[in-house]
Amino acid sequence: MLTIIQEAMLRISDFDYNLPKELIAQYALPERDKARLMVVRRENGTIEHRVFRDIVDYFKEGDLLILNNTKVLPCRLNARRLTGGKAEVFLLKQRQGFSFEAMLRPARLKLGEKLIFNGGDITGTISAKNEITFNTKDTSSIYGLGVMPLPPYIKRKAQAQDNIYYQTVYAKEKGAVAAPTAGLHFTEELLKKLESAGVKIGYITLHVGPGTFKPVKSEDITGHKMEPEYFKVYEETQHLIKEAQEQKRRIIAVGTTSLRALEAYKNGTKEGYTDLFIYPGFDFGITDCLLTNFHLPRTTLFMLVSAFANQKLMQRAYQEAIDKKYRFYSYGDAMLII
Repeated sequence: MLTIIQEAMLRISDFDYNLPKELIAQYALPERDKARLMVVRRENGTIEHRVFRDIVDYFKEGDLLILNNTKVLPCRLNARRLTGGKAEVFLLKQRQGFSFEAMLRPARLKLGEKLIFNGGDITGTISAKNEITFNTKDTSSIYGLGVMPLPPYIKRKAQAQDNIYYQTVYAKEKGAVAAPTAGLHFTEELLKKLESAGVKIGYITLHVGPGTFKPVKSEDITGHKMEPEYFKVYEETQHLIKEAQEQKRRIIAVGTTSLRALEAYKNGTKEGYTDLFIYPGFDFGITDCLLTNFHLPRTTLFMLVSAFANQKLMQRAYQEAIDKKYRFYSYGDAMLII
């Protein structure tokens, strides 16, 4: 596992900002590529405002675009207790057999208690702390009970449209419990347009875990521990990275997940688990540009973009986004840092 250490103390309060609640996007736009796009130039600190589909104007022939092809699982399941009360099961990962690590609600659920799903067709038993074992051996049937795990700041229940919009158009490898949201803005047509312009596309997988929402509680942020997440940099992508570096072409990470996978790969790990924590002072070795959404204050994601761009520049850019009423977070608008 990889951990970055920095001597200077960085306080969590350094990564705070005030966001009006009405700017938190509750629904995706019907047309993905009509989101707004803020373009931030690191070398001179200028900020431009465009529409996402204009992103092609900022790419050059030979640029390498890195996409995270993880696929979000419908892992939030509603259940009924034998007492008649409601319960919620948030599946995190499958363990041995048909037992799953899970977040269970309410907290008073007891060891050995049985939960009923889909009118009794499927049942599950609390088999250990944070674990449930199902009576079926069909994983697809288990996930068939679930809905998309929308993040807690989206104050509504998941709907049928979220099965489409809370998933990238190139999602392939099942395993995430949250979407790599920077990629949600791409359409198949836009990706084809980029390829026609000579932009190369490589894929990595990083299965986004529940740790993406884990709050930083230590005042000195270096005391925070990231939860390990599985990632893989495919052999074809390894060749594309090597070629881009040899030809001094730009490598653009789509999302903080792609960036973390690339920077973990920098240290020689092609596949495995990473707990890489990126904050100001980090030495980036692969990533030249970053496409990302707007992140919550005081989070590891906001710390990452502050490391990639510049802490003061990010504070200014976020304030400008607020002033111009950009849409924030998972279903919100995008930022390209070049």
